[in-house]
Amino acid sequence: MLAQPAGGTVQFQKDELLYERVFAESYLYFYRNRARYSNFQLVIIYPSRKIEQNDTHPYENLLNSSQVNRIYLNELGDIRQLPVWVALMVLTTLEDEQATQEARYLLGRNQQEESQAGNRAIIELITTIMVYKFENKSQREVEEMLGITLKQTRVYREIKEESEKSLILRQLNRRVGELPEDIRQQVEALPLEQLENLGEALLDFTSMADLQAWLNRENI
Repeated sequence: MLAQPAGGTVQFQKDELLYERVFAESYLYFYRNRARYSNFQLVIIYPSRKIEQNDTHPYENLLNSSQVNRIYLNELGDIRQLPVWVALMVLTTLEDEQATQEARYLLGRNQQEESQAGNRAIIELITTIMVYKFENKSQREVEEMLGITLKQTRVYREIKEESEKSLILRQLNRRVGELPEDIRQQVEALPLEQLENLGEALLDFTSMADLQAWLNRENI
């Protein structure tokens, strides 16, 4: 029998029934896996105490026990003194100007501390956080803020791929008519390089048969 499963949740929005749900789901999981575990641990992460459920009275004993750990990101201290994976969570809670400063610091610190594989993972996470925090800014503006090139990151490639898919699907609908669901799924499954090739080829399409023939040639 294993000692205990560890569960947790990250809660960034107010939910007045959070503890009801978390404890119910945790106990149900524990019940179904009782033969494997002798105890359980929960970790609940909040950006600040003001997001926590107001009525905690029914769960005071559990919340104050060793089984439950509540973490408030704004109370963890200087972000620059935290382990990088904890610092990334804190980064999501900062105001824009401070977030930019700390993101640049974490990028520089990561280059000194981590392996090459670790570097890439951290860079991806930091850029993902900043792209979503500054969704009203252009690619160049976010690049300048961070001092990196987003073309090198996974989040940029994913955004570009989704944009390319959307554009090509619209163009195909105009040239060959509304796509059957199976054809649409084949197009949506294409990697970026093939999407770009399709974007050039579709200029010569006049019918659905042309698209099907192209997909067949590409062994899709």
